[in-house]
Amino acid sequence: MNIVVCVKHVPDAQSERGFNEDNTTDRDGVDGLLSELDEYAVEQALQIAEAGEGEVTVLTVGPADAADAVKKSLQMGADKGVHVCDDAIAGSDAPATSLILAEAIKKAGSPDLVITGMASTDGTMGVVPAMLAERLGLPQVTYASELTVEDGTATIRRDGDTASETVQASLPALVSVTDQINEPRYPSFKGIMAAKKKPVEEWALADLGVDAGQVGLANAWTAVEQTTKRPPREQGTIVTDEGDGGTKLAEFLTTHKFV
Repeated sequence: MNIVVCVKHVPDAQSERGFNEDNTTDRDGVDGLLSELDEYAVEQALQIAEAGEGEVTVLTVGPADAADAVKKSLQMGADKGVHVCDDAIAGSDAPATSLILAEAIKKAGSPDLVITGMASTDGTMGVVPAMLAERLGLPQVTYASELTVEDGTATIRRDGDTASETVQASLPALVSVTDQINEPRYPSFKGIMAAKKKPVEEWALADLGVDAGQVGLANAWTAVEQTTKRPPREQGTIVTDEGDGGTKLAEFLTTHKFV
């Protein structure tokens, strides 16, 4: 089984992030890493491949640093990687990203299964999987908390607030998975060393037949018009307990409409 996993390199959520003067994200000096939600997608692909005969290809779109997302996935156990890197991609929105991913998947071959995370931890939009499935002409089964693949069918369990659904799709198909589906493995020393010898291809937009005028910040459907720096945290209110601490706390909460 040929499985493609789409992964993203994102800024570390624990780092201090801001915006440039043109309202684009300032990533200088900010550490990046494989999106945590995509680790679940990689792990699920590996489990499926290990249960039978399969090959896992990880695909990412982004600047040079995005190669780290592919590297981490290979260390986890993926077989090969593809990195689409082109200066014209910077600032691309979800529609443009889905276009690039779709063309890259077509160039990589005809996968039996495409797996994604349910969203990225930076954009948290969660729309790229659906857009990608539409561009590839594949059925989509999204937000999977459980996934089984057998007899040419992908079956998922989708957990909602009040009920769980079982949804099936014929292969080839696209599946997005949640953070409830598994527990991603840590790369072993053996996996880290093996990753150094695994093939990684780097493609530009021209290799995919994608025109630069279809992607990038200038061609995005949305734009950030204004940003405001987060104000510094103000000193909190100290409630001195002189036997009436509970009353003072209740008054504070009521005054600020916390209760």
